[in-house]
Amino acid sequence: MDKIIKIGTRESELAVWQATNVKNRLQDRGFPTELVFIKSEGDTDLQTPLYEIGVQGIFTKALDIALLKGSIDIAVHSMKDVPTAMAKGIVQAAVLPRASYKDLLVPKTDTAFLDDTSVDQLIATSSIRRKAQWLNKYPGTVLENLRGNVNTRLRKVNENNWHGAIFAAAGLERIGLRPANAIELDWMLPAPAQGAIVIACRADDTFALDACAPLNDVNTAMCTKIERDFLRALMGGCATPISALAQVINNEIVFEGNILSTDGVRKVSVSKKAAVEAYETLGTDAAEELLANGGKAILHEIRNEQ
Repeated sequence: MDKIIKIGTRESELAVWQATNVKNRLQDRGFPTELVFIKSEGDTDLQTPLYEIGVQGIFTKALDIALLKGSIDIAVHSMKDVPTAMAKGIVQAAVLPRASYKDLLVPKTDTAFLDDTSVDQLIATSSIRRKAQWLNKYPGTVLENLRGNVNTRLRKVNENNWHGAIFAAAGLERIGLRPANAIELDWMLPAPAQGAIVIACRADDTFALDACAPLNDVNTAMCTKIERDFLRALMGGCATPISALAQVINNEIVFEGNILSTDGVRKVSVSKKAAVEAYETLGTDAAEELLANGGKAILHEIRNEQ
């Protein structure tokens, strides 16, 4: 195998870890590889909240362009950052086994403030989904915008007067930065495909497709498809507080999803179960049920806000 597979990645420590993970897996199978570093729009504007930027695929667009131009052969992404409709000519080549899907609260010191109603909580996050779910549980919290790579965000927690900040567990754990005092927010439903890594390539690149195919984890690919179908059916993006989680439990798929108003006051949830063989329509079926039970009104309210 003389062809070198060029792997496109963003430059953050987490993105490089993910791309290196794929690099090692391919090399273990005998494929020569090299990393190609590409800066995304999401990495250059670190001040504007993501939901205000309003760009689908802000962390993936630059890699898509490099793929289509042939500068790289595959791109490695955190799957939750990938738009539900990939760019024309680009396809999903493989989804790696999922890491933790959970969100973490990283407190500046301790979590005593959560039980003290006299304290005005200051929590930082750039995710409108996390903001809405936090406000639903802890109304009245002051939420601050938090942008930057994982290392930068952790540093900002120590530099500011916040009580804490919310992170994806997988991101911190992959690069060994999960603080000892971090607590899992078991009540917080994750973003669709959170914790999963996806490999993308050109639709006509049979070499890259064949090389990556054995890396695909069937259960993770199936569960993330359900979650992303749910998101797509709701026409949600980074400006919509939509959450979803599908899991295979005892050869059955268990799905939970919800949508909240941006202030966290209103919430509509849906739960469904299905046989593994019936997974194809589970995400869209769940979305239709949620819309019929009050989700449509919340979506309409959010769009009017925008």
